[in-house]
Amino acid sequence: MKVDLTRVKPYGDTLNDGAVQLSFTLPVPIGEGGKEAARQLAIKMGLENPEVVYMADLEVGFTFFIIYGNLVHTVDYTAIELPKIKTREMNFYEINQYIREKIGRKVTVVAACTGTDAHTVGIDAIMNMKGYAGEYGLERYPEINAYNLGSQVPNEELVAKAIELKADAILVSQVVTQKNVHIHNLTQLVELLEAEGIRDKVVLVCGGPRISHELAVELGYDAGFGPGTLAPDVASFIVQEIAKREGKE
Repeated sequence: MKVDLTRVKPYGDTLNDGAVQLSFTLPVPIGEGGKEAARQLAIKMGLENPEVVYMADLEVGFTFFIIYGNLVHTVDYTAIELPKIKTREMNFYEINQYIREKIGRKVTVVAACTGTDAHTVGIDAIMNMKGYAGEYGLERYPEINAYNLGSQVPNEELVAKAIELKADAILVSQVVTQKNVHIHNLTQLVELLEAEGIRDKVVLVCGGPRISHELAVELGYDAGFGPGTLAPDVASFIVQEIAKREGKE
């Protein structure tokens, strides 16, 4: 079966059938009127034969809908171009050896979940000594001084700590994304670093469920990592970026 990558669309039972499942909430009471409103919206979104297969009353005046349909639109997969993190992937032992041979000193990394974000799962997976998925966190690396400041850390406090410790890199985890609060918070951090005159002196990295490398670069970061990232992925980038900036790569 040959797939035309210039006209890619969702796949359900058969190739190119465009089958999708869509769910959303409307500020209307449950009933046939709301059901029809949901169906018409699905048509405007580009679905053929939309069918409301489930609806539930959330509270007075709000209804949740699930819709099946067939998407008419396609995308040219071959034309997609995304900025990629250019780095050589290394393991725990290779990273520590690289630091000793190329940088010649211990690397200091400061990390935190900033703003109102209290979700530390992501940053702990990268920083915690026990690590995650069989990979040690940066606290276990003998050539890295790793400081995990935890959750709900104000950007001002993170910057102050980075200055105090003369950090080589700052890692920021953002899980809470309602109303794009992560965008505002990440932007503020960059502005604070620039105001202190140290933005170009640190490797700045962010990560989280809605973080991509493209978004991170757009916001002024050196790299962005999404779901599934492990400590060696982040550490490989950091140490190679430090060596490059110091003319040792």
